[in-house]
Amino acid sequence: MLRWQNNLIGVDWNALSELYRIAPLGEKSPESLKTRFSNSMFKCFVFDEELLVGAGRAIADGVDCSCICDIAVHPGYQGRGLGTGIIDKLREATAGHRKIILYAEPGKERFYRKFGFLPMKTAMAIFQDRKRAIETGLVDDS
Repeated sequence: MLRWQNNLIGVDWNALSELYRIAPLGEKSPESLKTRFSNSMFKCFVFDEELLVGAGRAIADGVDCSCICDIAVHPGYQGRGLGTGIIDKLREATAGHRKIILYAEPGKERFYRKFGFLPMKTAMAIFQDRKRAIETGLVDDS
């Protein structure tokens, strides 16, 4: 039986770091994840017993803009609707915002389109690791 949680009570930050590593969404330290999720207005965690199998968050101001990011699902649980459930819960929580922006890994755009997300023509970003962002397709340097 899966357990869904929208708060930080009992979250094991080491387990969350491992989830991002195996998802695979890169190396994210437990300390940085604790800061990210603590500073996010909305969060979603999915547990199978005590095993953390899914997570996501939304940074939001409560009125105008919400940004959904860091969606991760354990590889052994992918294809079961957990990613869809996380997105649905975060969209529901942020529904009152004028715009909901989604930050996704390159190649996942088709998955998010089915939720109504459309590519933006004016979004721009500055990445700390600019070279990696260009190489991985997060930004276009043309």
